[in-house]
Amino acid sequence: MKAKEIRSSEKTTLNDKLVELKKELVKMNAQIAVGTAIKSPGQVKKIKKTIARVITIQQERKSRAKEKLRGLVKKHE
Repeated sequence: MKAKEIRSSEKTTLNDKLVELKKELVKMNAQIAVGTAIKSPGQVKKIKKTIARVITIQQERKSRAKEKLRGLVKKHE
């Protein structure tokens, strides 16, 4: 998933996608631990990067929301 796709999606969709990605990563890590050959080893790296992107964008949204609230509080003082 690219950053544009992640930014355009809604909060609930992002949370669902994050849970799905983490489950998939756990499955792949289990396969690696057991010694099973993975179809595409590069997939683990892609999943990790996508998880990081989703978390980063969620944090950006939280900080923007806090800034908006601070701006509203300052205007009313």
